[in-house]
Amino acid sequence: MADKPNQDGSKSKQSGGKSAPTKGKQKVAEAGASQKEGKTKAELKAERRAKQEAQRAAKGKPPSGQATVTEEQKVAKDGGNDGSTGEATKSKAELKAERRAKQEAQRSAKSQKQEASKSKGSTEARGEIRVLSSVQADDEKLQKKIAKKLAKENVPQRMSAQRKVGLFSHLHQYERQQSLTKEIKFTSGSIHPAIIKLGLQHAEGIICGSNARCVSLLFALKQLISDYTTPAQKELSRDLESKLKPNIGFLTQCRPLSVSMGNAIKYLKLQITQIPPTMSEKQAKEKLIERVENFIKEKISLAGEAISKTYAIQKVHDGDVIMTYACSSLVVKILKDAFDDGKKFRVIVVDSRPKNEGIHCLKQLLKHGVKCSYAQITSLAYLMKEISKVFLGAHALLANGCVMSRIGSAMVSLVAKRSNVPVLVCCETYKFCDRVQTDAFVFNELGDPDDLIPVQHATGSGTLHNWRELDSLNLLNLIYDVTPSDFVSMVITEIGMIPCTSVPVVLRVKNVEYQ
Repeated sequence: MADKPNQDGSKSKQSGGKSAPTKGKQKVAEAGASQKEGKTKAELKAERRAKQEAQRAAKGKPPSGQATVTEEQKVAKDGGNDGSTGEATKSKAELKAERRAKQEAQRSAKSQKQEASKSKGSTEARGEIRVLSSVQADDEKLQKKIAKKLAKENVPQRMSAQRKVGLFSHLHQYERQQSLTKEIKFTSGSIHPAIIKLGLQHAEGIICGSNARCVSLLFALKQLISDYTTPAQKELSRDLESKLKPNIGFLTQCRPLSVSMGNAIKYLKLQITQIPPTMSEKQAKEKLIERVENFIKEKISLAGEAISKTYAIQKVHDGDVIMTYACSSLVVKILKDAFDDGKKFRVIVVDSRPKNEGIHCLKQLLKHGVKCSYAQITSLAYLMKEISKVFLGAHALLANGCVMSRIGSAMVSLVAKRSNVPVLVCCETYKFCDRVQTDAFVFNELGDPDDLIPVQHATGSGTLHNWRELDSLNLLNLIYDVTPSDFVSMVITEIGMIPCTSVPVVLRVKNVEYQ
């Protein structure tokens, strides 16, 4: 009787054991229907693996008992399909790190490519700004844009030169064959009559020299400002600056602006932008005219006085034989003031074709009573033996210390340096330029080739008069050259006697003053 309960109990256990798998299958089915709720992640993973083993067995592949495929081996196998058989021995963490590094490299390469494409336009724009349009005369596309801009501003454009030397094809050649005023429409009023007169004077060489050209420009701009009236619903500071553009463009078409003229225009534009909108038109015009007059007085007139009577006169001694080249208004003033101070010296004026500007310098010195001699640059080496010092003017002083002056100045400086003769360059600081230039090829001015033709009945005049008909002949009339700083002993300015290498320091101080 006691065994029955045990048997019943065992039977009940067996029946309970038989019913367990049925209930488990039901649970699995229910879990699959309800997204496998109630089971752990490990159990679900084991079930998926069992299912995969069943599928492999059905396909005739070896069961998992004979060849157990782990998760790391699967990853290694996938990597082996790509041709990297050596990755089968790597762990899962190493493979994951490699994939992550590869993805990061792809992302960085993609971002760099996008940044490069975005910055390409700005880089090209910066590259165009670095090269001035005045030294891209051989770029037809750019010249067409400039022509459209000038036509929009009613500014006549100079015709392109017929014949140029190939080495200087990037520069504009100014010839006096056609008058620019023929195409000017006076009814438009975009160019002031004073600017038209000034442009023709510069083109014909009636006004020459850096100081003279700059002073004449400022006087013409004074007249332009006094005649200006602000249109309705416009600000003077903005409208006046836009009115200056066609006038400056016309002057550029007549002859390239000198460095002194460019600096004066920058100064005037800065003063225009600093005019407050609340200031009346009359007060603003009076203020601008006063600033222009102060620039002429301080930067040109008083600067020349300081150079001549304070510093340069200390370098002139009794018995000196001074050489000067071409004609510099500042050098002429220095020699006159030294003569008035009682210094006894002699001057040798060296000159060259085609302009022979030294004759004008010679006339002024002789009229003042200074003893002078006159010679061409071809006899320079023979004259240098008796020279005490050389005084030269300057068109501009560049940021790298080089001196840009009338062509032939570099030759005079070279011979003087070879003969151990000091070379003193006299220059106002308003001619200092932030441009860097080491030669006279990249940036220069090409004058009229016909200036090289000698007078009638001179030797070779017939050949040169017909030079345009000869395909094998080109004439080159360069205006400036560049003298290296090694050939210059010192530069005499209104702020003192300084070396050429001090130009960047002076420019930095001047920029702070203007701000």
